[in-house]
Amino acid sequence: MAAAGLLHDLATLQSSERSSLGYKRAAKVLASGIDRSVIDLVEEGTLRDVPFVGASSERIVDELVRTGKSASVTAAVVGSSKRSDVEKHRTFRRAYLSRHAMRLVLDAALPASVVSTKHYLGDLQMHSTWSDGAEPIAGLAEGALALGWKRIGVTDHSYGLPVARGMSMESARAQHQEIDQINERLAGRVRVYKGVEANILADGALDLAEDERRIFEYVIAAPHSQLRRVGDQTSRMLAAVKQRGVAILGHPQGRMYNTRPGITADWRKVFREAASRGVAVELDGHAA
Repeated sequence: MAAAGLLHDLATLQSSERSSLGYKRAAKVLASGIDRSVIDLVEEGTLRDVPFVGASSERIVDELVRTGKSASVTAAVVGSSKRSDVEKHRTFRRAYLSRHAMRLVLDAALPASVVSTKHYLGDLQMHSTWSDGAEPIAGLAEGALALGWKRIGVTDHSYGLPVARGMSMESARAQHQEIDQINERLAGRVRVYKGVEANILADGALDLAEDERRIFEYVIAAPHSQLRRVGDQTSRMLAAVKQRGVAILGHPQGRMYNTRPGITADWRKVFREAASRGVAVELDGHAA
């Protein structure tokens, strides 16, 4: 992730979009496209075999591996008029794990008391082609069956988020008919639940009225706005958790690597409130 961050710094400094895109591509593949450590690749001399990693990117990563920092990037940033932009983006990269680091975590021998992916019986936050997903519900159900899962929850976006092709209530009812047909065909091998991802508004209310929420088996409340706002939003998130019918608080921070900081809140207070009401919290992240 340190190597990817340095390449993002250089991308910000470029005067041409072409050069900037080159560094961004290299950064992305190092962060989320390889299962190995860049240290190993540098020592083996195989870093250039990684897609999108050119000579300039290789030089920066090699410098980082050899010295623990990059004097070249530091000098370029200090001498640039875009220094403040670089420093701002650096604050959007804290506490992210690379694909390589996640692979180490997932492959580690864990105590039996720790929940792992082997304990998963399904996924209760899935988008289909009814909103901004890539797969139809039948395909999601068949995929779940192949994984040995027992259940999935289809939680397409609600109508208050048109940018994500949010469903109208009429579409939601039509979707539910499709889910009924799929459940009948699967005969209990996989159970498809009728969920929805509702949008948390600025005051903590949801874009779905209380009577609209009742047609769903459960509701995920998730923020999609004011994710770059400076200032505490604890009251907003507390209000969302308290909304009737909410079963899950979805991607509560809403941050994005190198792009936005997400919501600032007293998360311990929010999560305590969620726990007291039996509201689950989705753990989510963006690392590319």
